[in-house]
Amino acid sequence: MLLTTAPTMVPEAPGRGRRGLRPSSSFLRFVLRRLVALVLLALGITFVAFALTQLVPSDAVATNLGEQAAGDPAAVAAFKHHYGLDKPWPVRYAIYVQHVVEGDLGQSSLTRDAVTHDLGQFIPATAELGLYSILIAAVLGVALGVIAAMRRNRPIDHVLRVVSLGGISMPTFWIALIALYVGFYRLGWFPGAERLDPGSQPPPSVTGLYTIDALLNGDGGLFVQAFHHLVLPALVLAAFNVSLLTRYTRSAVLEVQGNDYVRSARAKGLPERVVIIRYILRAALSSVVTVLGLVFANVLTGAVLVEKIFSWPGIGQYAYQAAINVDVPAIAGVSLFVAVVYITVNFVVDILYGVIDPRIRVT
Repeated sequence: MLLTTAPTMVPEAPGRGRRGLRPSSSFLRFVLRRLVALVLLALGITFVAFALTQLVPSDAVATNLGEQAAGDPAAVAAFKHHYGLDKPWPVRYAIYVQHVVEGDLGQSSLTRDAVTHDLGQFIPATAELGLYSILIAAVLGVALGVIAAMRRNRPIDHVLRVVSLGGISMPTFWIALIALYVGFYRLGWFPGAERLDPGSQPPPSVTGLYTIDALLNGDGGLFVQAFHHLVLPALVLAAFNVSLLTRYTRSAVLEVQGNDYVRSARAKGLPERVVIIRYILRAALSSVVTVLGLVFANVLTGAVLVEKIFSWPGIGQYAYQAAINVDVPAIAGVSLFVAVVYITVNFVVDILYGVIDPRIRVT
């Protein structure tokens, strides 16, 4: 009888090995599907941007070359040939995509520089503002959401719910104006504009983010100055997102904290801190990751008004100036940049879903 039981156990080891390999292969297929969707979406975005630039009632030749150069037939012909303006729509779109891939987004009629050059000058300021804003929103929003959920229906929960509702309801530009008036004009705690004090020189550019470049250069004083200028607009930009994360985190924690594995962890005598971090918050992380994608989008959309109010030299300022001056190449360039950021963030969120919850990989 012992001999009959031995052969039945031999095939199980390869089976277990194959099952161990399945998650990696399924995850690879999951990533490849998302990459294909990313490429198709990017092509769709380029087509929309191309169509909008063609429908805008403006003279692209005069706008880009200027009135004097537009009177030179040779210059006009060279410009039209370079951008395919003398060819049918499908050919023009193919040329447009080729230029986008090569990093040629045209020339700004406002600055007379290449749009890619302008974006390279303005994007780091927005990236620095957005980075600190997201960090503030993530830390405060998740922490307050967990506190509200663990103190459900207690005074602190009611206070946080009212405050988060107010933060979501108030427009970002109104918060920015109030913060600028109180923090700068009335109290004088924060500087009112720009990234550095007047007369200060930026650190040697490595990343374009003044706080990080100052640290890399070993200049602590310049780091403090750049961070001081950054605090108030970052807090304003984070206000809506803190409220959003607080409400979503509270709901996600309340949804999972009554599960059996949470009760089992508490029954084992584990410290409450361990139960919250290792069991409750980890299970609620998928919902929080969803909101973090929305937070990134809110930072981009809210940056336009915040940068204008605080005179922050970022992509929002550039987009505003391009819009009021009908700078079509610049508008298209900003639109493509924002769209690429959106789809990239969505791609990263999808991948994080697959890492957090393996069940999503098969969808």
